[in-house]
Amino acid sequence: MKIGLFFGSFNPIHVGHLIIANYMVESTDLDEVWLVVTPHNPHKKRATLAADYDRLDLVEMAVEEHPRLRASDIEFDLPKPSYTIDTLTYLKEKYSEHTFRLIMGGDNLKTLHKWKNYEQILAHYGVYVYKRPNYDLGTLAEHPSVALFDAPLMAISSSLIRRLIQEGKSIQYWVTDKVREGIESKGMYGK
Repeated sequence: MKIGLFFGSFNPIHVGHLIIANYMVESTDLDEVWLVVTPHNPHKKRATLAADYDRLDLVEMAVEEHPRLRASDIEFDLPKPSYTIDTLTYLKEKYSEHTFRLIMGGDNLKTLHKWKNYEQILAHYGVYVYKRPNYDLGTLAEHPSVALFDAPLMAISSSLIRRLIQEGKSIQYWVTDKVREGIESKGMYGK
C-alpha cells in the first residue's frame, strides 16, 4: 500500500487536520493516511504540549470511523526530539511492504532544505504538499519528488482551540464531537 504520513503535534486535532487528511486519502493515489502524533517537535516548546497519550487518544477518537485514516504513535518510542527522516527510515524497515509519502503544508516546503537529511526524504519517499495561500513554496516545488495539491483549507489552529477552552468558550464544530467530549472528560487545556 501507499501510505501518506501526516505528522503533527495535534494539540488538539481539529477539523482542519481531518479535512486535509481526508482530502489526501480520497483525492490522491494514497491508500491510507496515518496521522503521526509527534511527541516533541524540535521547533515547538515542550511545555505547550498536552500529554502524548492524551493527544493520541484524541486522534484515535477523531479517525476511528474513517476506514482509511489511522492514528500512529510510531514516534513515541523513537529518540527525542523526533526527526522525520529517522521515523521514515524506521517505518520503511518495519513495514517494507508499504511505500511512504510525507504530507506537509506549503509553508513547510520552503524550509525543507533545513531538515535533517532532507535529500533522503526526497530521494526515497517523496512529498505531497497541500498549498497554503500567500506562501512561497520555494525552489523545491519544482523537484520531481514533490507533488502539489489544492486541498481545501480552513483558518483554524490548535492554539485557537486551546485559547477558546481557556476562555470557557465552545469548541463545538472546531473539533469532532468525540474529540470535544474527550477533551472535556480529560480536563485538557483548561485554566
